[in-house]
Amino acid sequence: MSKPEILLVYDKECPVCNTYCQNIRFRETVDDLKIIDAHKKSEALDEITKSGLDIDQGMVLKMKNQLYYGSDAIHSLALISGRSDLLNHINYWVFKSKSVSSWLYPVLRLFRNLLLKILRKTKINNLGKPGNKKF
Repeated sequence: MSKPEILLVYDKECPVCNTYCQNIRFRETVDDLKIIDAHKKSEALDEITKSGLDIDQGMVLKMKNQLYYGSDAIHSLALISGRSDLLNHINYWVFKSKSVSSWLYPVLRLFRNLLLKILRKTKINNLGKPGNKKF
């Protein structure tokens, strides 16, 4: 029996997002996570755009042909992540609750967006919104 394919699409130019996504480890029951930089064209990003999800406002996890966005993505990552090191253990205990994830993710996103504004980063703007180039 093959292990399920898991894709994680996020803004690789965000230092916080990149550190988080590069350090998530999974239990042996899932394949290695395939990380996709949302700044590069991909089938996954096309699917996210067609679904109307703004990648600048939340990461997307695709698992079992289902898209999980923002707080649902981080909650799902916590449930399938290993507990092998301190970061993964903390990730699990903080985001294993769907309600805590739903409350905490927007707060973390606010600080992330503020950091990207300070760093003068450009948005991905996968939905093609006019005037939506900078954080």
